[in-house]
Amino acid sequence: MLNVILLQAGGAGGGIMGQVFLFGSIILIMYFFMIRPQQKKQKDTNLFINEVKKGDQVVTVGGIHGKVYAVEGDTVLIELDKGLKIKVEKSALSLDYTKKIKEAK
Repeated sequence: MLNVILLQAGGAGGGIMGQVFLFGSIILIMYFFMIRPQQKKQKDTNLFINEVKKGDQVVTVGGIHGKVYAVEGDTVLIELDKGLKIKVEKSALSLDYTKKIKEAK
């Protein structure tokens, strides 16, 4: 009985390197297709938020379009219409939709 168990365990030793290679390649693929692009997008968004200035056309995450009236620390005053201004957090600005507006012009 002990011989049968030892013989079965011995055959599985050759496949460990293949399993390690497969697992490593899955992690590498996930890094290049999921993690790295997300990090690049987050970096671009942070750069956009830090460089927002008066007069920029922006869109919030909620879909509100307007022009930056003033930047006050972590908040932005957005002018929607003459005399109508709202205060939002800088993190509520959407880089993706703001890019679409600039490309359409």
